[in-house]
Amino acid sequence: MPDPERPSSLRRADVHGRNEDHRRDEPLPPWIIPPAEGFRAEDLDHLPQLPSHAELIDGRIVLVSPQSFFHMLTVSLLEGALRLQVPEGLRVSREMTVTLADRQRPELDILVVDAKGVTGRDQTSFKPEHVVIAVEVVSQESEIRDRERKPQLYAEAGIPHFWRVENSDGRPMVCVFELDAGTRKYVATGIHHDRLKLTVPFDIDIDLTEIDRL
Repeated sequence: MPDPERPSSLRRADVHGRNEDHRRDEPLPPWIIPPAEGFRAEDLDHLPQLPSHAELIDGRIVLVSPQSFFHMLTVSLLEGALRLQVPEGLRVSREMTVTLADRQRPELDILVVDAKGVTGRDQTSFKPEHVVIAVEVVSQESEIRDRERKPQLYAEAGIPHFWRVENSDGRPMVCVFELDAGTRKYVATGIHHDRLKLTVPFDIDIDLTEIDRL
């Protein structure tokens, strides 16, 4: 029973201290410290207490920071436009992982995939051979991954088209790349500011200034 003569602030401090001790006694989730050989792609489906939108890069769990308003608007703009223009046999998805290799399972902002790669509503990842376009909207906390490591992994896995989207004064600037099958490296084919108009891998026409009206 609390001592009625004891200041309430001290009683609260005792309670807070016990809560902090209790938290320190709780075991750390297993993904905090990776095993020596790194995590494997399938581990993302089974690790307890793993936050949503976690991805696996080089065997290490990467947690995604809260997205900016620009990031959210850009993903919504591109996803909506692609859904209206994608031909029969292809599907548009967002914020899904692709299992590129045993220790590589990044999450993409937007994907255009072959419908044959969609296996069901409980699906948690795609295979790279089913991905037609991989899209990354660059975030401040993930600049190096989005601009360097992820495109390298996508190219090595044979994904034929990659878009890197940058923030250009509040509007999306889309840098488009196509895979050179001989070198397994991406080749830049264009930088698009106000309008993204392409003929490969299918006819695409997106007014990027529409972000101002979202």
